[in-house]
Amino acid sequence: MKSVGAGSEQAAREDLAAAYRLIARFGMDDLIHTHVSARLPAEPDLLLINRYGDLFREVSPESLLVIDHDGNQVRGTQAPVNTAGVVIHTAIHAARPDAMCVAHTHTVAGVAVSCLEEGLLPLNQTALLFHGRLSYHAFEGIALDRDEQARLVADLGANNAMILRNHGLLTVGRTVGEAFSLMYGLEQACRIQLAAQASGARLLMPPESVQARTAGQYAADPDGSAELEWLALRRLADMPF
Repeated sequence: MKSVGAGSEQAAREDLAAAYRLIARFGMDDLIHTHVSARLPAEPDLLLINRYGDLFREVSPESLLVIDHDGNQVRGTQAPVNTAGVVIHTAIHAARPDAMCVAHTHTVAGVAVSCLEEGLLPLNQTALLFHGRLSYHAFEGIALDRDEQARLVADLGANNAMILRNHGLLTVGRTVGEAFSLMYGLEQACRIQLAAQASGARLLMPPESVQARTAGQYAADPDGSAELEWLALRRLADMPF
């Protein structure tokens, strides 16, 4: 997705709240756990994140909290913030100036693939979106310790998607829409892989040359599909479910 210029805090709130509701709609939420964060356009050292205790389908632009990189809520009525969310998200936002949004999930498919030694396989078109662009981070326990942050950032590197071993999925976007789109794609790739493996049949892998070519086609996005996708998803987020 093409990066867009800096917008208002309200626009960031609306996009981020939509991402939360879309994660719930597509079955990628985990009760009140996991998190999506967005950098404030005019205040890059501050982040928007959900109020710990809200279901993702309940998140609204107004309910989002503003926190600093130490996890302190800097304005508004004080509310709980998930410690693991602070540790994971502030580390990536601080290290990656391009990280306008960071998404993290604990889906059945994502966690299952994170537990497989081979990780994500290049089995299909969707998985090839991540060919050569997917990182892995070893499980160290619940992400409550700030000394894990340096290793988390080092493992992510310049990539925009990472599988947290024995834990879940993480994506980074230059916009909220990009982070969500990558998360949706990574989740779908995991679901497809598990379905193929469950068949018990031999798995057919595309040749390496085709894998690389497909990844390049995704990166070029000649039809501007990423922008169109987010516009459509924003409309979906506002529909009742």
